[in-house]
Amino acid sequence: MLPVFKALADPIRLRLLAVLTHGEQTVQDLTAILRLGQSRISHHLKVLCEARLLSVKAQGTWKYYRIDLADDFLQSIWPQVLLQLQTVAGHAGDLQTLHQLLATRRQESLIFFEAHARQWDERARKLLPTPVYGDELLSLIPTEAALVELGTGTGVLLPALATRSRRLVGIDHSAAMLAEARQRMAQAGLVCDLRLGELRHLPLADAEMDCAVLNMVLHHAEQPLEVLREVGRVLAPGGRVVIADLLHHDDDAVRQTMADVWLGFVPSELSEWLQLAGFSQIDCRQKPASAGEYGIFLLTAVKTIGS
Repeated sequence: MLPVFKALADPIRLRLLAVLTHGEQTVQDLTAILRLGQSRISHHLKVLCEARLLSVKAQGTWKYYRIDLADDFLQSIWPQVLLQLQTVAGHAGDLQTLHQLLATRRQESLIFFEAHARQWDERARKLLPTPVYGDELLSLIPTEAALVELGTGTGVLLPALATRSRRLVGIDHSAAMLAEARQRMAQAGLVCDLRLGELRHLPLADAEMDCAVLNMVLHHAEQPLEVLREVGRVLAPGGRVVIADLLHHDDDAVRQTMADVWLGFVPSELSEWLQLAGFSQIDCRQKPASAGEYGIFLLTAVKTIGS
């Protein structure tokens, strides 16, 4: 108990915990949000890690801090701690800064994708080569379903999805990307309801869809857990999410060349997020990288009935 209570007995550390309840952050982010020096922030993060309130993971040259509830004692008191964190002095301002930071990043991401929409398919093949997985991905998607592809981009997958779904929706935050997708579908003589929208605020009603597909999109999301929660909202009970994405790697260059936020994922971590978002029956297949490629995984999960 002593390390936990000692760690909690500081207003700056409480502000850090309150911010991290909204998702993991880097030291640089936390420094900007709390408007304090990096050495001071780093000191308080070290105390919180030593008390096992936080854990840290490396993503290339960046380190992300997150709340860690593995300790049994912390789990037992966390509901009350969480309630009190929202009342910590300075938290309202920190939260406003956090939202501004995320909004700025979304705008930067949008500008990037708008600029590269026409060359995106070629760019992805050249700068982010992966093992061939298209047929295997399609085999995981149920037929005759109300289907939505999130982050549909230029619509490479849409023609195949259109032939196996009773209703198809494609959502992307880039109008330029959707224009490419619309042209692709028109040339194929196929129908798809293409909508402009953000992954964390999908233009869909609760429980409207049977299946959601995220093909190489989650590593662009600032807050993957919040995206998965939003996916759970729009899926009917028993609905399925199908995810294809990169296995963890250490190539920092893709942050600039492909606007990647995450350097892939460890499947066990993604499974934890899915469970928190109300999914079960999680199944993951990995396809290791060959020379010059990035490894990938194909994952399916089912929305728990009643979640």
